[in-house]
Amino acid sequence: MSERVVRAPYPGTFYRRPNPESDPYVVEGDSVAEGHVVGLIEIMKSFYEVKSEEAGTVDRFLVENEDLVEVGQELLVLSG
Repeated sequence: MSERVVRAPYPGTFYRRPNPESDPYVVEGDSVAEGHVVGLIEIMKSFYEVKSEEAGTVDRFLVENEDLVEVGQELLVLSG
């Protein structure tokens, strides 16, 4: 089984859900397709979708909701 990572395309605050009352975009064990939204990054009150570049199963997150992230930082691991 190969593992791949989804990386932050921008620096900012990473969010796992679209708003505090909503369910997360994905959780561990979810299958995602290429282009599937897995989170948001906020930069100065603007929000940008983080999308998976490959299909796979979400194995684990490497950052927490609302963590500050840098460009290229690994956000989550996909397996399968």
